[in-house]
Amino acid sequence: MNGLSYPGAEELLNFADELKTQGAPYEISMANFLEDWLNFDDTVTVNTSGSTGSPKPIILKKEHMINSAKATGAYFKVGEGTKALLCLSSDYIAGKMMLVRGMVLGWDLHVVAPEKDALVEYDNPYDFVAMVPYQLKYSLSALDKVKKLIVGGGEISRELEAALQDKSTEIFATYGMTETITHVAVRRLNGFAKSEVFSALPDVKFSQDERGCLVIEAPKVTSEVVNTNDLVDLHSPLAFEWKGRIDNIINSGGVKINPHEVEQKISAFISVPFIITSEKDKDLGEKVILVLERKDKDQELDLSKALNRLGTYERPKKIYTLSQFPYTDTGKVKRRDVIKVLENHRRN
Repeated sequence: MNGLSYPGAEELLNFADELKTQGAPYEISMANFLEDWLNFDDTVTVNTSGSTGSPKPIILKKEHMINSAKATGAYFKVGEGTKALLCLSSDYIAGKMMLVRGMVLGWDLHVVAPEKDALVEYDNPYDFVAMVPYQLKYSLSALDKVKKLIVGGGEISRELEAALQDKSTEIFATYGMTETITHVAVRRLNGFAKSEVFSALPDVKFSQDERGCLVIEAPKVTSEVVNTNDLVDLHSPLAFEWKGRIDNIINSGGVKINPHEVEQKISAFISVPFIITSEKDKDLGEKVILVLERKDKDQELDLSKALNRLGTYERPKKIYTLSQFPYTDTGKVKRRDVIKVLENHRRN
């Protein structure tokens, strides 16, 4: 780790103890996890990101985390000696799992602060890097340092995906959650293997429930079958296309509208962060609204091209602006919190 070798638990625990007394906040977080990992318990407690509700603690088996690390190593062919960058917070499962992969697979791990431009700041070449979309956006100029990169923790805009097409790095979007110990499926974002379809990692199978939502069977990383709220087109037990979350679906005058699909249609034409959501309407039940994040209210913004791409029922009936969206620590927009902010503004 960072050029130093830690051949056993004792050395790592001594290192963690030093970090807790003189490290930066992200290093203290890493030290706390290393102590949890190296104790005699069979489990660790991990907090969810809070993007679809309040963050909650989940208990994970260390055996399952080891299996997840091995599955990643096998799928991406990143075994012993892999030079990897950890630029994610160890407060959450994605950062913790980079540490577990490093220990289980025998990586040469470079740990840095979880900043947006972490990759740009260092000249090291890497075999494997994990990021959130926000970091990837600010790392485009430095991707030639990386052979393989996974990105998760939030949606990848069409604009960002288009910017990846001339990069030699193999870049993959991941699908997963804390309950599945990060990713259980991936899709290639660039190159000849680019696809809209997520493919299962080893020992993972998919099905759908009666709502059309994804059901995950991954016995090596979770003891329970995971029923999600993610709408999918199921291509096979090993492949699916993600269509958005069922709890975000808008029912406007009896017409069901998928915000994710609307956002994908217009993302290339809106230069600021935005979401499509809804508010109550006495005639329609719900009506579609567009919410923009605009830190600079004087910035000119032409929405005509975006709105012209939408059908009658998809077009926003109102447009709101906020100076700052609420985000999780991993960079996801907290949609429910955005709606609460708008409701509070209307009441006041």
